[in-house]
Amino acid sequence: MTQLAETGFDALRAILEGLALRPGEEGYDEARRLWNAEHDRRPAVIVRPRSAADVQAAVRYAVAEGLEIAVRGGAHSMAGLSSVDDGLMIDLSLLNQVSVDPEARRARAAGGALLGDLDAATQAHGLAVPAGIVSHTGVGGLVLGGGMGLLTRLHGLSIDNLESVQVVTADGSILRAAEDENADLFWAVRGGGGNFGVVTEFEFRLHPAGPMVNYGIAFWGAEQGTELFRLAREVIPALPREVNVVIACLNAPPAPFVPEEHHFKLGYALVAVGFGPPEQHADAMERFREALPPLFEFATPMPYVAVQQLLDEPNAWGGYHYEKGAYLESLSDEAIEVITEHFPRKTSPMSVSMFYHLDHGYLETADDATAFSGQRTERYAMFIIASTPVLEALDAERTWVRTLWDALQPHTINIGSYVNGMAEPDEIRIRASYGDKYDRLLEIKRKYDPDNVFHRNQNIRP
Repeated sequence: MTQLAETGFDALRAILEGLALRPGEEGYDEARRLWNAEHDRRPAVIVRPRSAADVQAAVRYAVAEGLEIAVRGGAHSMAGLSSVDDGLMIDLSLLNQVSVDPEARRARAAGGALLGDLDAATQAHGLAVPAGIVSHTGVGGLVLGGGMGLLTRLHGLSIDNLESVQVVTADGSILRAAEDENADLFWAVRGGGGNFGVVTEFEFRLHPAGPMVNYGIAFWGAEQGTELFRLAREVIPALPREVNVVIACLNAPPAPFVPEEHHFKLGYALVAVGFGPPEQHADAMERFREALPPLFEFATPMPYVAVQQLLDEPNAWGGYHYEKGAYLESLSDEAIEVITEHFPRKTSPMSVSMFYHLDHGYLETADDATAFSGQRTERYAMFIIASTPVLEALDAERTWVRTLWDALQPHTINIGSYVNGMAEPDEIRIRASYGDKYDRLLEIKRKYDPDNVFHRNQNIRP
């Protein structure tokens, strides 16, 4: 570090309400750690802000010193983009407050809040915002790419429920973006990822949900895959919007409700979460059970916050991960054949594939109202996720993901996908994902970040 940079760092540290760390200092190694253990990066500086002004100071310092910037929210970036070697990491984890106005049904979440923080604060009032399904995921990374989960069928994507954001842009400005202020920036951050600045606050509209919901899981063996997918494509679209069913290709967990002879068995599950009357959820489970009896099933009322935490342990920190995603217009016989042929070839019991059926609430926001990387037509979002406990096993699982993804391409909408599901963001796939919206995003990127200061993301290059 040059003498100028040294002086600049001391000045930065002096004005911060939060922390500035360098290699070897207490807290540095913990702050640089990422969820996906494949990525081990060593920033020259880590800033842990406690305010938007701290983020502003960090951005200005990094630009002045020519340091590459990475932004760490929940640190769940599959591609390890939350950190950077020899640059400056803005670690938002101290900026994690959530406040709720239950009368107005609004929540304000700071840029480093986790989904668990948001769920806990909103569920105290029987309210929720659509978000993801692993509670230690960061709100920022998830929402900026779109944000889909168990409430999407009922109330759309996370971005469909955004009222406003506070953004620190590349020139160090602190801006409010909403429909009535910096509307172009507000459009872009709703699906355009971290390309346009560091979001330090999200304001959400909330919906009644929980605190108790109805949870159910049913499991079929690998040999029943074709029948199960065909059944799912008939039943899922016909269910009431209050019942959301996720299709999962997985190994049965060694959970108390799973008969011991089925522990780790390869197969297919339907996870049904009901936000309406218990009878509605029970009827949905019965439709599957009657048509194709599962090997086992489990259903119970459960707190919504507990449902949101069910996948926390299987997705714990310290694993090695890789992911590709795709949009399927339908679960055609041809697509089902590819899935059921390739899925059993995985070697790690931790690896999974999941399918969200996107309809109802997803379709109720106009396609051009946000920058989201998928048209608002009925479809399935597929996620192919490799997970292993050791690095040595990752190459084989990565090959499995790529082979399945390649084989599915003739049956997908295009080579694009949900940008949050890209472990290898490349310009061709990013352009394909945004389609006609890409040129508009490019214009907004040139306006707010012409030098591509924020490029550790699914990058839109100015």
